[in-house]
Amino acid sequence: MGRVLLIEPAVGLYAFAMFMIYPLLQQYVYRRLWFELSGTTYPAESLSHCSNNHSYVTIHQAVQKETSIFLFKSELCFLIPSLISALLLVSYSDYCGRKVAIVPPLVGDTLFALCYVLVSRFSFSLNYLLASSFLSGLMGGPTTLIGGCFAYVADLCGEDLEGQKTVRMARLDMILGVLTGLASLCTGFYIKAAGFTWPFLTAAFLHLINLFYVLVVLKESLVLPNPSLSSSWASEAPRLSQSQALTVRLQGVYLLFAASKRRRNIVLLLMLAAFAFFRVALQGGMSIFILYELNTPLCWSEVFVGYGSALSTAIYLVSFAGVTLLSRYLPDAYIILLGLMSVAAGLIMAAFAKSTLLMFLVRLPLLLSIMPTPVLRSMMSKIVSGSEQGAMFACVAFVEMLSVGVAFTMFSSIYAATLSWFSGFSFLLAAGLTLIPATLICVILCLRLDVYEESIILTEEMMENHPGILELPP
Repeated sequence: MGRVLLIEPAVGLYAFAMFMIYPLLQQYVYRRLWFELSGTTYPAESLSHCSNNHSYVTIHQAVQKETSIFLFKSELCFLIPSLISALLLVSYSDYCGRKVAIVPPLVGDTLFALCYVLVSRFSFSLNYLLASSFLSGLMGGPTTLIGGCFAYVADLCGEDLEGQKTVRMARLDMILGVLTGLASLCTGFYIKAAGFTWPFLTAAFLHLINLFYVLVVLKESLVLPNPSLSSSWASEAPRLSQSQALTVRLQGVYLLFAASKRRRNIVLLLMLAAFAFFRVALQGGMSIFILYELNTPLCWSEVFVGYGSALSTAIYLVSFAGVTLLSRYLPDAYIILLGLMSVAAGLIMAAFAKSTLLMFLVRLPLLLSIMPTPVLRSMMSKIVSGSEQGAMFACVAFVEMLSVGVAFTMFSSIYAATLSWFSGFSFLLAAGLTLIPATLICVILCLRLDVYEESIILTEEMMENHPGILELPP
């Protein structure tokens, strides 16, 4: 039905709606637990909760710990079903279009936001939020949708536009970051003016608008070689057993490795491992920013939290500009190493930030920290053929979901355990973890594996598209 080959509005609208919910979730749970543990409402208009009074300090640490534990449970409820959903939906988009990986997460997140509306409006048990997290994960979640969107871009950047792939993927990450920051900024003022119910309701409404855009306006990027195959498959699909249907959906992921040369498999696995450890380090450090800012001695209000999140949009803008500029002069591996250095420097600075000014300035060394994400995706996309893009991005979505889930659960637990003696320890740990992807990228760089594999896959695609181009004349 769609007529527009423009995925950016869908990504931007999703980022704004989804990341309007994320800071809402942490702050809402924080205030609910404050009320349950202390018997008093959260003192949003003052900093009395940051008093040096022993009772306030005790309550504050108890709320911090219980919030970390609840968010840990929520992440587990989301992570377990989303791992399978991400593999199935994104890999299956190679067969029946990228919208298969985009629509279900939008539906799941709409229901997720509506559940928060009911809980915040009627003060239902927080356990309902755990159920909504499970449902959202069952529908795929953010990484499934983002994986489908990156596969969509890879479809549009065919052989003739291969050089633009890195920049276009960096642009998607930039849109994600900018709209995330704007949503967080609006959320702070929205909570102050209208409480929690209306922001959750607004997010659900934005997801519905996005669903309309994807289903009606957006044109499918994947063109099947033979349209009759899709209709014949549809007629035969009901005859398949559940196990057979599952095998069909996972076949693309299996063939991505089984039908490939050993050398390419090694390169792809090294890149996936580097991507995973990078996401663990970055997401692990960034996931506790809000809790760290709410804690003493910073004691930020919801407006200050919004300012900090909005300031983080500069990270995505500068990272996009960095990828656009540096990709003209430097190999991809060097751009990734620069980004890893930026992550480590910013997190080390955050570990020792004890004043509002210094916490705002933490964003400066983090300005290039997003660069490894689109560059690694682009590098992996370049070494697989066009028919394997969905399977490859399914693997990326699976690895990203797993690494983000591990990062969130691990760092939430570590933060709760180290809060009493050094609240910045988690930042130092995350900074140290960047050494692992840096080592893996150095291996790829020293052996020139990325250059070799990219040249091989381009030669193979050229021979497939022009089978007589390398034949000798008779």
